[in-house]
Amino acid sequence: MARKEDTNQIFDIPFAKRTYLKNSNSKLYIKILLISIFLLLLFLFAGLRLIRDSKIVFSSFLDKQIDMKDDQRILGHLPYPEISKDKLVFIEPNIEVHIDMRESLLKMREDAKKDGIYLVFLSGYRSTNLQKDIFYSLKSIRNQIASERARVSAPPGYSEHSTGFAIDIGDYMQRETDFEVEFENTDAFKWLQRHAAKYHFKLSFNKNNKHIDYEPWHWRYEGSIEALKIFENSNRKSK
Repeated sequence: MARKEDTNQIFDIPFAKRTYLKNSNSKLYIKILLISIFLLLLFLFAGLRLIRDSKIVFSSFLDKQIDMKDDQRILGHLPYPEISKDKLVFIEPNIEVHIDMRESLLKMREDAKKDGIYLVFLSGYRSTNLQKDIFYSLKSIRNQIASERARVSAPPGYSEHSTGFAIDIGDYMQRETDFEVEFENTDAFKWLQRHAAKYHFKLSFNKNNKHIDYEPWHWRYEGSIEALKIFENSNRKSK
């Protein structure tokens, strides 16, 4: 009987009490997560900026390489092709120019005359052989080394005159200024400064040119596709 009573005895069995403890590390986890996101964005931004800067540096390097490749200067002068004879026309007995510029050149002279300005054409097309004679004759006349001669005269194959698009201009009223810097003080030069661009003429060697002496009398024509192609390299390097 005692055994049966024992089986009917009620025991108080303790139950495990579930408690939800507040995780003290949750705030730390959130901070770490936010910091990680911030660092990720920071690295992403820095990476994009590095890529952009690298592209700029590479582009600049590439431009310099292209310039070095394309820059075929000799003594400061760029090479120019010699025009074929069939594209030359006479504007005066001893002066030939490219046929593309003839009309604009004569129109410019006529319009200048209407304003009381008398332009004189001093020199147009010059062959490579003639340019060779001019360049090397300066050696005996002026006793200059090549780099000194090149500041006032292009080596053969490197003269704008060989293209037929270059013209040397003087003032009929002040012939003593022909091929002289003093030409800049003449009425003819002042008129050209104001009006030459309208006829597609541009001063080739201004005072800012670091390779070639200032030549206020030397103008070139850029009013045709062929002329623009020929002088494209020169215009790009002057910017």
